[in-house]
Amino acid sequence: MLKKTAVVLLGVVLVSGCSDLSRRENRALTGAAVGAAGGAAIGGLTGGSAVLGGLIGGAGGAAVGALTADEGGRRKHR
Repeated sequence: MLKKTAVVLLGVVLVSGCSDLSRRENRALTGAAVGAAGGAAIGGLTGGSAVLGGLIGGAGGAAVGALTADEGGRRKHR
């Protein structure tokens, strides 16, 4: 019971730190999560290392998310 409570409390603390992120930081975090999940899945399914695939996918996803973030919101078309 104590272990389960500690895990839930840790999750709440970690997620609460994400409440005040900029648009770029939010995109980088989302990209890292999606990339890590995809990399781990591909690594595991192909017989490679799921951990290494997750690390590489997470780094790539964070980079792509941060680089494709539009800080100004909507773009104005002329």
